[in-house]
Amino acid sequence: MATQTISIPLQESSLTEVSSELYKELLDTISDGVYFVDQELRILYWNEGAAKLTGYRAEEMVGRRYQDNVLRHVDEMGQTLCEAGGPLLDCLDHGATRDVDVFLHNKLGRRVPVNMRVQPIRAADGTIVGAVEIFRDNTAQIQARRRTEAMERMAFLDPLTHLPNRRFVEMSLRKALVEYEAGGDPFGVLLLDLNQFKAINDRCGHESGDRALEEAAKALTSALRMTDIVGRLGGDEFLAIAHSVDEEMLSALAGRCVAFVGKATFANDCGGPETLSASVGYTRVRAGDNAKGLVARADLQMYENKRQGTALVCAGV
Repeated sequence: MATQTISIPLQESSLTEVSSELYKELLDTISDGVYFVDQELRILYWNEGAAKLTGYRAEEMVGRRYQDNVLRHVDEMGQTLCEAGGPLLDCLDHGATRDVDVFLHNKLGRRVPVNMRVQPIRAADGTIVGAVEIFRDNTAQIQARRRTEAMERMAFLDPLTHLPNRRFVEMSLRKALVEYEAGGDPFGVLLLDLNQFKAINDRCGHESGDRALEEAAKALTSALRMTDIVGRLGGDEFLAIAHSVDEEMLSALAGRCVAFVGKATFANDCGGPETLSASVGYTRVRAGDNAKGLVARADLQMYENKRQGTALVCAGV
């Protein structure tokens, strides 16, 4: 909607003297809701678009005051706008044009998102004699924005485990390295995969394998601290970034990860319970490390740990 001030020639500075025939036929043909208020916020005109969007006919609305709060306008935080006058009162007091996204409640009580534009109505001498509110259903725009936000989240989310995906974890690791090189606290990485994961898939099917990954993800989230990041790299492999850790803390976190995964059980598709176990390698960052070398150091020790069948190996902390 283009920004403009509506000016209506009046013989006297009273909006009530404007004949509805000057605008009714035109305004009733548009889909947007339009209504006029006078200086006392009393509704003087209500078009067909407003009736269709709200369910209230003109005869139900004309003569009411905006403060009657029939439409129960609220902002995104749920704060009521009508009782305090809101954008309409601001428009009447200061001549300000406002363009905001709000919610109204229609006659059936359903909350409807609308884009609302409020503009002053002026007499020929420039005096503000009222205001016009133009509003339109904003559902499609909000749904489109939510779809965009969902797609942005999905770009960094593993759809199976709902953990951060490889892309996000790799970005987080690069960021941690930059902060460390700039004098930040040392951090550690933990690389973990499930033991006998292929056997679960082969024996009971991929749905059982998927449930194994889901349970492992829950276990790792519980084992680690709120400040740590854990994500799925792919397959049955997970990477965690533990910030501000010394050797003792990193070792403890690795032990917790193995222990928590080892306690995870689920019903497989073979008709019985399945118990998980995991192997882990971990290391703290060193001067001159890059992301590839840091992960490779943990990866080497994790597979040595798996080969030996030991519970836990520290990769040169």
